[in-house]
Amino acid sequence: MAFKFEELKIWQISLLLSDEIDAIVKLFPKSELFSLSTQIKKAADSVNLNIAEGCMEQSKAEFSRFLTYAARSRLEVVSCLFMARNSSYISAEKFSYFYNEYEQLCKMINALKNSLK
Repeated sequence: MAFKFEELKIWQISLLLSDEIDAIVKLFPKSELFSLSTQIKKAADSVNLNIAEGCMEQSKAEFSRFLTYAARSRLEVVSCLFMARNSSYISAEKFSYFYNEYEQLCKMINALKNSLK
């Protein structure tokens, strides 16, 4: 692997979740194309991108800051999932799946942040 972030389990999981979010937003109504669909996709991508960007050869404090950004974006994804569920764009089962996956990812991000202290 050429880049350090590729070895991180949290990056691998966030990449997979980002791909899965991309697949479900394609099923949203066209009226959501430039609102909820775009917002949730950008937030899911932001989790992954912040992990990768923070993993550059820099200080632990800087990496921790980017992990905080990733965790915040994860909360944005979950909030968008609530909106999608409430609008019946996703099933309760899909919502639960993503909610649980992002909850676990957040725990992993927090554990990595704590290990940097």
